[in-house]
Amino acid sequence: MTDKIVIEKPLVSIDWLWRHFDSSNLIILDASIQKVSDIKIDTVNKVKSQIKNARFFDLKKKFSDLTSEYPTTMPSSKKFSDAARQLGINRDSAIVVYDELGIYSSPRVWWMFKAMGHDNIAVLDGGLPEWEKAGLPIESKRKYHGIEGNFTGDYHDDLMSDYKEVFKVIHNNHSIVIDARAKNRFNGTESEPRVGLRSGHIPNSINLPYTELIKNNKMITEEKLSESFSKFDIKQDRLIFTCGSGITACILALGSELAGLQNIAVYDGSWTEWGSLTQLPIEK
Repeated sequence: MTDKIVIEKPLVSIDWLWRHFDSSNLIILDASIQKVSDIKIDTVNKVKSQIKNARFFDLKKKFSDLTSEYPTTMPSSKKFSDAARQLGINRDSAIVVYDELGIYSSPRVWWMFKAMGHDNIAVLDGGLPEWEKAGLPIESKRKYHGIEGNFTGDYHDDLMSDYKEVFKVIHNNHSIVIDARAKNRFNGTESEPRVGLRSGHIPNSINLPYTELIKNNKMITEEKLSESFSKFDIKQDRLIFTCGSGITACILALGSELAGLQNIAVYDGSWTEWGSLTQLPIEK
């Protein structure tokens, strides 16, 4: 194995990963989950392969607070750290995370590690589809049974927002809330995929569908990302990203960081929480 590496950017290419594939501290995580829009379609376990040496990051069962009534809620530092150690992740690990859809759930994992104080992590641009297209090594999915790591998370709560903060900031000029859902869901003209959830959006929030930041499974260029955010004339002190359940909001967080924006947070409960709490106002 080659020397340890430090990841300098939040997004890396398949070529970059292949060049550093033998680095001694490299950990590759498969963070694939089923799309919320596919919850009525049995697509679980459809893909049987993974990038060689990848370890499955179980976002739904191992790295979520299962006591919460909302899906994929950020777990405690202890639970996150325990689960990360079970995957052999260390404090000095250089992590590359990917998913089977190109760019979907992997940015959520990138953001979770950042919230736990670990910055030596990046999303694989294009994910498994690009890796397979290039003919790079894959293998059948398998569980990790290696040595336990020494990872210890240090939770940075400023990177995760809750409904109380969002409620406070929607009427000031120092923060802006940006919603990653599709326009029809944002406008309340399409029902939410979760039964019984109100339709609409957080008052005074703006809409930037996450799909606008992706082209052919990959993030658009940094220049185009800057253009996507600049159309909102962002001058606020703080940006809070939201979506349906805190997954695709992290795609916006990734795009904004690549565009050079700062003071970013993700609303963990997102619309699943906001739309469930009937005392909170909505707009359509």
